[in-house]
Amino acid sequence: MSIKLLLVDDERPARRKMLRYLEAATDFEVVGEADDGVQAIAAVERLRPDVVFLDVQMPKVDGFQVASSLKPPLPNIVFLTAHDQFALKAFEVHAVDYLLKPYDEDRFRKMLDRVRGRRQPQGDHALVERLQRLLAEVQSTPRYADRVLVTENERAYFVPVAQIDWVEGARNYVMLHASGKTHTLRGTLDGLLKKLDPASFVRVNRSTIVRLDSIRELQPWFHGEYKIAMKDGATITWSRRYVANGFPDRILR
Repeated sequence: MSIKLLLVDDERPARRKMLRYLEAATDFEVVGEADDGVQAIAAVERLRPDVVFLDVQMPKVDGFQVASSLKPPLPNIVFLTAHDQFALKAFEVHAVDYLLKPYDEDRFRKMLDRVRGRRQPQGDHALVERLQRLLAEVQSTPRYADRVLVTENERAYFVPVAQIDWVEGARNYVMLHASGKTHTLRGTLDGLLKKLDPASFVRVNRSTIVRLDSIRELQPWFHGEYKIAMKDGATITWSRRYVANGFPDRILR
């Protein structure tokens, strides 16, 4: 009997990649796809898959919210994630399967083998308990990224957050200035700021975030503003509106 599989990812190329890797896995039957969390919840209810490959980072309703909304009997869930180390450790502690992005075909095949070997009947109480413990942990603890996934020229790779000096936003794109290089990725400044540890990063004007350890000097400017001299040579204005939000504790010490 084939293993019924539902693919959930908000990026169509990511789903196409999984379908391509699944072509040789004849014991898996893809019964459906979903490109957002709301569709995923409805598809699980309607299709009753044995396994769901579920992207964690989706807008509006993310993978964790999808998992917490499902009612028993539950399918087995493999979380697809480019998440921070906290989440990866949580997956491991609670014996919940995950596939780390970006992955290659060999890593994908190994995950299929794990699914085959660890597949459990729907409604298994141990699975329900593991998911509940995982969700309780990841949803109650602030999670900040320690790397950012960048896709450029058909390549996908991680930029460590510790290497980011400052970030500027331009409509639906953000540019990471890191270790003398600039990386462009699709997204918003607000969205990225939520993933960055506020103990290390601060928004200094409408379009710029800086890493505190990358500041060389603060120079008082006109009307209560500051000029920020960055270690990489950039000069950035800390606008009065954002100065009014208060200096981070690390600057006040």
